Amino acid sequence: MPRFSRDELMAALDHYTKVVEVCSSTGDWGPFAELFTEDVHYIEHAYGEMHGREAVRDWIIGVMKPFPHMRFPHTWVAIDEENGAIVTEIINALDHPTEPGKVFGFPNITRLVYAGDNLFSSEEDVYNPVRDAPQAVGEWLQAGGVMQAEPMAAKHG
Repeated sequence: MPRFSRDELMAALDHYTKVVEVCSSTGDWGPFAELFTEDVHYIEHAYGEMHGREAVRDWIIGVMKPFPHMRFPHTWVAIDEENGAIVTEIINALDHPTEPGKVFGFPNITRLVYAGDNLFSSEEDVYNPVRDAPQAVGEWLQAGGVMQAEPMAAKHG
């Protein structure tokens, strides 16, 4: 018998999505860390592994500094009730600075493991920003986008 129902998993994803949207809107990524348990295990294929909510907070604030308003809409979702997991394709999206509706982006597959109470005990982001980001970010910069800080160097490629 599944530990969490499909409805609860979808509600948790909806909460996650709303928090990420607020972070993107405000440029304050600190609240993103509050989506996770204190002992979260976060695997980020370009930046390494993080253990604990505060490590995730430090990382997300640093990695989002150049692009505080990047958005992360998802295109599809798969629910694994048996393991309390959600797998989704997320687009790392930068909006065109002057043409509403035009977006520069690249895909990312994310797996979240739900722990209850709108908290996740694990996230794994599977993508290759070293390969995929330069074109999207380059086109965004050519269109007039401006980085707010130097990008964080990836640990893996």
